[in-house]
Amino acid sequence: MPSLKDIRTRITSVKSTQQITKAMKMIAGVKMRRAHDAVLGARPYAAKLEALVRHLAAAGAEAAHPLLEQRPVKRATMIVMTSDRGLCGGFNSQLLRAVETHIKGHAEGRYEVIAVGRKGRDFLRKRGHKVVADHEGMGGHVTPEFARELVAGPIAAYEGGETDQLILAFNTFKSAISQVPTLEPILPVPVPEAEEGEAGGEASYLFEPGEAALLADLLPRYVANRVLRALFESEASEHSARMAAMDAATNNADELIRSLTLTMNRARQAIITKEILEIVGGAEALASS
Repeated sequence: MPSLKDIRTRITSVKSTQQITKAMKMIAGVKMRRAHDAVLGARPYAAKLEALVRHLAAAGAEAAHPLLEQRPVKRATMIVMTSDRGLCGGFNSQLLRAVETHIKGHAEGRYEVIAVGRKGRDFLRKRGHKVVADHEGMGGHVTPEFARELVAGPIAAYEGGETDQLILAFNTFKSAISQVPTLEPILPVPVPEAEEGEAGGEASYLFEPGEAALLADLLPRYVANRVLRALFESEASEHSARMAAMDAATNNADELIRSLTLTMNRARQAIITKEILEIVGGAEALASS
């Protein structure tokens, strides 16, 4: 059994760690709420942009646009969104397992990876995947400009025939305790089908300079907006996963402190009992002499 000094030192160490996990949980909670607000704030613009693309595609303007061209997937690009730091439960590992499973299941194609986050970059490079670009330090600094810059290269590569598909790999934010690994193809642009009753309302709009020219301008914006939404989803998921992980760590520290305190009390009681027995034995020896 360890000494009382060792147990007290261990309790002090666990309490210090618990203070850190409590602080990290609070910080992650604040950041998660901000990221969640960003996700909600991006939805109205995204919905309207999607409705415009849907209407223009239904009008037949997509016929000559290269971003809508379907072709066999021989080369693909994947944007993988992970965190720069750990301590966020299975946030990174679950997504990276899904990415590896997808790549292994499509061995006939060649994959290039653009990594957003150090964890994904390091993981994929160690396993021999081709990481053509990486970005760090984007936590809390996600902007529409960054999303456009991030997707500009893949869009140009798709238009030039250098890649046949662009896939987003990110965690979808469902709730504070649920994040779902998601692999979403965004090139060629999937044209959403018109919802029932929507076509009649959209048909009353007149577009200038025309559907084809407008679609050519909107499609890159649409793709960049999908990337921006995925970045917001990933950031909210990261902070919620870290908040849950730090909450679990704090609770585990409580249990460990209780266990160590019980062990310390038992050890102290054993020492006291031993000293009492020694005193009683000495007294009896003196009485019998």
